[in-house]
Amino acid sequence: MRILVLGRTGYLGRHVVAHLRGLPDTHLPEAGRSSTGAGPGLRIDLAADSPDRLAKTLAEAAPDAVINCAGATGGDAVTLAEVNARGPAALCAALRQAAPRARLVHLGSAAEYGPGEPGAKVTETAATRPLGPYGATKLAGTAAVAASGLDAVVLRVGNPVGPGAPPTGLPGRVAALLREAGTATRTGTETGAETGAETGAGVGAEAGAVLRLGDLSAYRDFVDVRDVARAAVLAATAAGPLPPVLNIGGGEAVRVRDLVHLLARRAGFGGRIEEDTGPAGGSARSAAVSWQCSDITAAGEALGWRPSYTLEESLAALWTDGAAPTGGGGTAEGAGGTEGDRSP
Repeated sequence: MRILVLGRTGYLGRHVVAHLRGLPDTHLPEAGRSSTGAGPGLRIDLAADSPDRLAKTLAEAAPDAVINCAGATGGDAVTLAEVNARGPAALCAALRQAAPRARLVHLGSAAEYGPGEPGAKVTETAATRPLGPYGATKLAGTAAVAASGLDAVVLRVGNPVGPGAPPTGLPGRVAALLREAGTATRTGTETGAETGAETGAGVGAEAGAVLRLGDLSAYRDFVDVRDVARAAVLAATAAGPLPPVLNIGGGEAVRVRDLVHLLARRAGFGGRIEEDTGPAGGSARSAAVSWQCSDITAAGEALGWRPSYTLEESLAALWTDGAAPTGGGGTAEGAGGTEGDRSP
């Protein structure tokens, strides 16, 4: 089976590729924005290539399935629209020309739902009310995939966590701050870092360190990146049609504060964690989205998928993984403004 992974150098894309490499009789054509030439190293830029050019490249790759992990998590509204909305639409148009029978698995985001109702789990049929350009452009990408007429499924991913989590998201950022605090404590120096979890608040890292973060009162649905990769592979290889949208999350709402304290204990951090709960202490988007939790029943029924890692296991893997990479060509889509990880 030939499976083309787009955004393969991003956080989720790397894990999807690693999972696929463990499957027998699976070939992974290589493609990316910086690749040149034909054959291995096909050049694909969803934000800029015309559908006709994409179709020619896809015809050469001849995929049985495409897993689209590419997406933008930051930047202005134009950038977000080009990558998250225009990109999936162009990909669908190209697939209709070059590989109309191929299965398309597109990684969406739980941010498409917008604010959740405290205590409730959102299902795939819930109304979508995204806040801000990120969620809106991800929703536009989902709409393009759902209306494409292709054999396609959108996986609405919660907040990814686990090994390799980038510092653009709260788990990776806090891990980086904790490592920085530990390094400064060992050297007896002051870091002067100004990269708090929400607002860029600093961390004093001498003995008796203080980790100053934004408001951590929001609830988010965290899911291990390896479980997301497994869901994507299951969706790409499943026999028969799939529902148009499936939620992929942990299925539980976790207070962000609890995640931070769990990670701090895993790191052996002996200092204080302080939150700025004032108007400047957190993003407006996070304040507006105080609760997110996905109902993952449908993914279990359609794919036989459930999370296999606990949050504690995910944080342990994140911590032991070493310094978090920043990633490249792809992104690691997640949901919720608190963690900030807008990079599938």
